[in-house]
Formats: sequence, structure tokens, C-alpha cells
Amino acid sequence: MQNFMGWFNRVDVQITTWMAKYGVRLLSIALGIVFFWFGVLKFFPGLSPAEMLAARTIETMTFGVIKPNLALPILATWETLIGLGLLTGQYMRVTLLLLFAQMLGTITPLFFFPLETFVRVPYAPTLEGQYIIKNLVLVAAGLVIGATVRGGAVVADPDAAQTAKRQEAVKLQAMQK
Repeated sequence: MQNFMGWFNRVDVQITTWMAKYGVRLLSIALGIVFFWFGVLKFFPGLSPAEMLAARTIETMTFGVIKPNLALPILATWETLIGLGLLTGQYMRVTLLLLFAQMLGTITPLFFFPLETFVRVPYAPTLEGQYIIKNLVLVAAGLVIGATVRGGAVVADPDAAQTAKRQEAVKLQAMQK
């Protein structure tokens, strides 16, 4: 049993280390695919199941200034740019700003159109409502990615990370003397 636990722990460390090393980048790619794909669909009328609700939401949010025929290409471009930013890893601060602003907009139909987003308000969402509520996962993914934009990282072994930080601090102190 002790041999098995030793083997299990070694494998667990390897897997966890791999996840810490590649997880955020893979999350960014997966999120980028979702935004890019859903954004591109909105360029083609009738392909996105959310396009009419999204267009009416934008029209309502802008007090009728942006009509549905203009709202969809704007939203399609916006989502596609978010997707490209996440896929390429370029301009991540701007990309995440666009993502969070877009996510604020996507939640508003729950309030503007509750009879369309809920079968029973507020606990039984329609398919459109579920589509909107799942965006909480996209926001959380954006937060994780955003936490690494300035050089942060997911750490597989906190003890090793603390030791490395202490060693780095000692080196910096020695260099300053």
C-alpha cells in the first residue's frame, strides 16, 4: 500500500504541476474559442440563438439609439475581438476589459425581459436565461486569466513557491547592499 501511495503522490504532483503550468493558457484558448465562435455566428443572421434578445437588449440599454440592425454587427465584432485577444494572448488588459463590459451587458436581459428569460421568475430560467446565467462561468474564467496578466501564476506547490520567494528576496537584499 505504501508503494501505491508513493506512486500516486508522484503522479499527482506531475499532473498538478502540468495543470499549473498550462491551465491558464488552455483556459484562455477555450474562452477565446467560445467568444470567437459565438461572435462570428452573430455576423450571419439567424445562426445565433441569442441574437434577437441581444439586439433588443442593446437597443433598450442605449434608449433606442442603437437599433437591432446595427447592434448585432457591433456585438459580433466585440465578441470576435475578445475571442481573438484571448486566443492570441495579445492586448489582454483591453481584451479582459471588453469581456467584463460585455458580460455586464449580457446579464441585463434577466432584468429587462424576465418573462422571456424565466419560466418562473426568478428561479426557473428559460433556455435563454440559462444561456445568460452560464456567463457566470465565463466571468470567473476571465478573473482567473486576469489574475495572471501582470505576471501572476497558478502555483502547484505553495511551499516551493514560498521558498522561491524567500530566496528571491534574499538575492534582492544582497544586491542592494
